[in-house]
Amino acid sequence: MNRRSTYFSRSSYFNNKVIVITGASSGIGMAAAKTFFKLGANLVLAARSLDKMEALAKELTDDSSRILCVKTDVSLEEDCRNLIEKAVEHFGRIDILINNAGISMRAPFKDVDLDVLRRLMDVNFWGTVYCTKYALPEILKSKGSIVGVISTAGYAGLPGRTGYVTSKFAIRGFLETLRMEHLNDGIHVMVFAPGYTTSNVRNAALLADGTPQGYSPKEEGKLMSAEEVAGKLADGLWLKRREMILTALGYWDVWFYKRFPRIMEKVQLYYIRQHEKQDDPFK
Repeated sequence: MNRRSTYFSRSSYFNNKVIVITGASSGIGMAAAKTFFKLGANLVLAARSLDKMEALAKELTDDSSRILCVKTDVSLEEDCRNLIEKAVEHFGRIDILINNAGISMRAPFKDVDLDVLRRLMDVNFWGTVYCTKYALPEILKSKGSIVGVISTAGYAGLPGRTGYVTSKFAIRGFLETLRMEHLNDGIHVMVFAPGYTTSNVRNAALLADGTPQGYSPKEEGKLMSAEEVAGKLADGLWLKRREMILTALGYWDVWFYKRFPRIMEKVQLYYIRQHEKQDDPFK
């Protein structure tokens, strides 16, 4: 299959599908919205920032029937229920749910306020559970897809990110179990694990006391772009992949961690300390 026919096959796959994207006001969520809209999908955008989503919708089209923006805090069950109800009311169905909303943290467990961990679980894990719970009947009807955006931290520990890692491990376990429960129902469940991606997630990461970090310890320009991640996400949905671990570094990190955990624990700690020298949380 040549590149041209591959593009049109993928484009026709998404044409007129109804896709719900959480965390759609920035980063991977925003890039995914742009990618899927270009591929012909109808969108339901969910985030706390309604203004940003409406600006994005205006940028993409003047046809308000194709994009629905719903102000949503995924940590609140009623908001997630409302999101799904509004999506079905507007479009009549849901074909794909992309659980992308998430926050990060950066602090050693010995220093962190436990409310920070609760907040990480509420947004990352429970947000995925709530949206999936209410969308599942529609996904079963359409024989559609459910995606959970995690990271390589959903496969291997990462120093200073206890709440983040725990929430991502939990999402992976939840989705893998959901897949088993519906093996014979014709739905597709994908665990999607980008590596470090250019986004606002590190600026918004919570410190030990719950305040936003306010800057990124990474050189953002050298990371994978959100647009590239969104393209890979579209490929994974089209090909019905069970899981995707992006970047060679991410793949080998997970591979080596499974086989040489003691070595990789030391490597992970060294890597974090070397790349966050200006504000090493493990001094």
